[in-house]
Amino acid sequence: MIRIKQFDYKPSEHEAEKASNSYLISLVTAIAGMPLPIVNLIATLFFYIANKKGTFFVRWHCTQALVSQLSLLFMNSAGFWWTVGIIFGNQSISNTYIAYIITIFLFNMGELIASIYTSINTRRGKHVSWWFYGNLTDLLCKN
Repeated sequence: MIRIKQFDYKPSEHEAEKASNSYLISLVTAIAGMPLPIVNLIATLFFYIANKKGTFFVRWHCTQALVSQLSLLFMNSAGFWWTVGIIFGNQSISNTYIAYIITIFLFNMGELIASIYTSINTRRGKHVSWWFYGNLTDLLCKN
């Protein structure tokens, strides 16, 4: 699921810190904006915009963090609005709803663990590529 490989060059301490922070920003904002799924995406987007002219290592990791948050936005938004519909509307809790909420929880926990792991390793100057998002980031982010 997660691959670690070295770049041809050793990223500087400053680069490694910025790349690591691209994953930490989503963790910090998850605490602040827990019920609203778009808060993580907005914070990650602002961090990406601030660093899009940085080195390839920083840009690549900012892009991977942004792409992962974008996909979680769609999943979390559907769960959020479905829950709002149950609480304030006339919908009822079904097995499908419970299965979806469990799935969202598992995806978010996986992303949380992967973000912490990636943040630690990028801080050490290692290039960490996620299974689906790494390939997509390679297409979006050119050297």
